Order: sequence, then structure tokens, then C-alpha cells
Amino acid sequence: MGVTVEIKPHAYDPALNWERFDGVLPRRLLAFAIDAAIIFAAAALATVIIIVFGFVTLGLGWWLLSLVYPGTVIWALVYYGSTLGGPASATIGMRVMEIEMRTWYGAPCYFVLGAAHAIVFYVTMTALTPLVLIIGLLNARQRLLHDFVVGTVVINNARRAASLHALGSA
Repeated sequence: MGVTVEIKPHAYDPALNWERFDGVLPRRLLAFAIDAAIIFAAAALATVIIIVFGFVTLGLGWWLLSLVYPGTVIWALVYYGSTLGGPASATIGMRVMEIEMRTWYGAPCYFVLGAAHAIVFYVTMTALTPLVLIIGLLNARQRLLHDFVVGTVVINNARRAASLHALGSA
């Protein structure tokens, strides 16, 4: 049929590029907390605005509260897709923690991959909460369950990796 499949090697070797993986897992947990705060702050602000609007409209606007949950889901998908698909391949929390997400073969993320990563993350966290984190402790690249499913790896960004490398070689 003429179909060829190119299998790409992993871009980052934890033995050779140790500085790319040093301290990623705890930084990743803190980055998630920052990102969750951003997402829920936007949802809380929308809720307050809807409640005030409901008072102004004598209760007619309160039906909009039923849209807060679906709106929060859409906002989270847009947030993760646009930030992970941006030039930094990192959410705001990940930028603060100086980490970034790449495909397993080293390419930057794109919008659909970022949104799919968020969906798979929330599904696996709902179904297999402890397993998701335990897997990160059992592999050298510190990849979590959803990283294996969508084919991503979270690494230290170039600036942090360079500073860790300079400290390690000194």
C-alpha cells in the first residue's frame, strides 16, 4: 500500500539531559494550583456578575447561573489550548514555575494538543487520582498518566535548564 510509519525517538534523555527534568514534578503541581486558581477566579467573577445582574433584573438574569459550569469547562479548554499552544508551550502557572510542555519527540505544543491534554487530565484525575501522580514517581521523565496517553513531556524551560546545568557542572 505504500504506507510508511516514522517512529520518532524521545527528544529528551533524562540521563544526558538531567537538567531538563530536575524538580519538574513538584513545580508541575504548583503550576497546576496557579492555573486552577486562574480558571476558578474567572468562574467566580462570572458568578458574581450574574448574581448582581439577577438582582438588577429582579431575578430574571439568574437563569444564567446554569451556564456557569459549562462556561467554566469551555474557559478551561480555551485557556489550556491557547496557553499550551502558544509560543512558550506553557500555561501561566507553568511559566511562573519555569517549565514547559513538549511532545515526546520535542516539538512545541499546539492548541488541539493542549485542549486534549486538559480533557485527558481531568478524566484520568477523576477516575484514577492516586495512580496519575504515582506514575510520575516511577519513570525517569516524570511523565504522568495523561502525558503517556497524549504523547507529551513536561520539562524545565531552556533558561532554567541552563542555570541548573551551570550549577551542576560548577
